[in-house]
Amino acid sequence: MSSDGLPLTASRLRTDDAEGIAADLDALARMTRGDESGLADLYDRHATPVYSLALRIVRRPEDAEDVTQQVFTQAWRTSVRFDASRGVVAAWLLMMARSRAIDCLRRRNPARDGISDDARLAAIPDPGPSVEYAVATREQVERVQVAIDALPAEQRLAVELAYYDGLTQSEIAERTSTPLGTVKTRVRSALQTLRAAVAAVSGPVGGHYS
Repeated sequence: MSSDGLPLTASRLRTDDAEGIAADLDALARMTRGDESGLADLYDRHATPVYSLALRIVRRPEDAEDVTQQVFTQAWRTSVRFDASRGVVAAWLLMMARSRAIDCLRRRNPARDGISDDARLAAIPDPGPSVEYAVATREQVERVQVAIDALPAEQRLAVELAYYDGLTQSEIAERTSTPLGTVKTRVRSALQTLRAAVAAVSGPVGGHYS
């Protein structure tokens, strides 16, 4: 989603452009050599979707700006650990953005965490790397977007609350006045649909990022 609530399209995700993917890898290679021009190029290409995702989660421009800066600082420090065989740069950056944004929410309102950080993170369904943000071709992105648009409204809402707002399934149940078991079923069904949409193009998508 963008800051205006619109879906991130294939072109805005910047994961489907072969030349762009090559340019990202070149930028990372320069970053590993200490060349700041590589970071500048990466920022120019991806700052907007990173900021948009952060803003969708934290809902404050100043916090979204901080998250964006943190993401690219982390990318600079850890560029040598990026494994191109496990995904594209855009997915890597957006995964960091989501993680940093949820951390920001915790710091801003720690009272909402009644359980440990590790347990809370484990309870947050993450459709990101294995669904919309890790797809590497235009066909995959378009197929997933069609699948998202076709989800029943209650499934789409549950996934958005989990991914963008960082809510646990228990919190989603409370916010939507829905039984917890129903929420779990909705999230599971939605993610199965989205993963199937990607797998129909090129097999299961996922992986881990350092």
